[in-house]
Amino acid sequence: MSSQGFDTWILEVRGAGLSTYRMDFGKVKQPLDAMRDSSVEHGMDGIFPSGFLEARQNSAIISQIRDVSQMLVNIVEKGQLPVPEQFLDLQGRFFTRLEEFQKQLDLILKYDWDFDHYLEEDVPAAMEYIRTYCKPKDGKLLAIGHSMGGILLYAMLSRCCSEGRNFGFTSIATLGSSLDYTTSKSSLKLLLPLADPAKALNVPVIPIGALLSAAHPLASRPPYFLSWLSSQVSAQGMKHPKLLDKLVLNNFCTVPAKLLLQLATAFQEGGLRDRSGTFFYKDYLRKSNVPVLALAGDQDLICPPEAVYETAKLISEDFVAYKVFGEPGGPHYGHYDLVGGRMVADQVYPCIIEFLNRNDVI
Repeated sequence: MSSQGFDTWILEVRGAGLSTYRMDFGKVKQPLDAMRDSSVEHGMDGIFPSGFLEARQNSAIISQIRDVSQMLVNIVEKGQLPVPEQFLDLQGRFFTRLEEFQKQLDLILKYDWDFDHYLEEDVPAAMEYIRTYCKPKDGKLLAIGHSMGGILLYAMLSRCCSEGRNFGFTSIATLGSSLDYTTSKSSLKLLLPLADPAKALNVPVIPIGALLSAAHPLASRPPYFLSWLSSQVSAQGMKHPKLLDKLVLNNFCTVPAKLLLQLATAFQEGGLRDRSGTFFYKDYLRKSNVPVLALAGDQDLICPPEAVYETAKLISEDFVAYKVFGEPGGPHYGHYDLVGGRMVADQVYPCIIEFLNRNDVI
């Protein structure tokens, strides 16, 4: 993107990647170093001061997280053939990981947000910052969103349509994203059994990242007892093994229960809803006149092509282009291959750049 002359920015919403809690970039000389250090330090600041909870309360919350986490382990192991215990001690590996973030409980308790927080606070703040810095002549931006990033872009279009506001986008491209998964066989349905227990137990977070990190060696190395987990991330042969390791071990994080509960509505009739449950995000997409490129991967198990199409078809055909990457004889595209597979530089990126260039008219 940068080589094509675009000012290119990457947004990491709160709780993900290098995002950090309350940092004044005007006062920090080395923001990346400060971000890395903040994973330990920023538990001392903010809504819940360090030491806010008594030890007994800490223990109770960790116990509740353990209960929901055990359900998560059961989901991963479900359907596996009996294997020798020495090869499949997933539960032990996982709870070792769980103990690690018990030490950061103050930080975990700050994970108190949902999808609407991203939509109403994080994305608008990032857009305003970029506009101020880049000063586009028309005040609008081009946006690309993968997975939940694309869901956020769709939701923003819908909100703007419902309120009669300026979209703020010249065009958008989404990769592996949908507002409605009800007609698909998305593997995200595996997480739905966690939603009700998490709500009932008032658990603040679901440690999905810890589980995947613990399970990854069993999915990527002989005897491959959990090989089906790798296919959730990437189609066979589409990622270098070291890159796949890095993605699984670093990309997935602890997920706020409120976020999971709201995203679960995408599997219910009417699709994704706001936190009140009264606004259906897909209802207003038909009014949008922002050009949209909706891309899907032929072997994307998380957001299958039929799920991508379910949202794309709601937009006027004059403003939407839908494309599935992958061929019957290969190459194939899994969920994360759309952004980091072996063939994206030759196939996916040129498609996106051509679309953005075509719609980048001032």
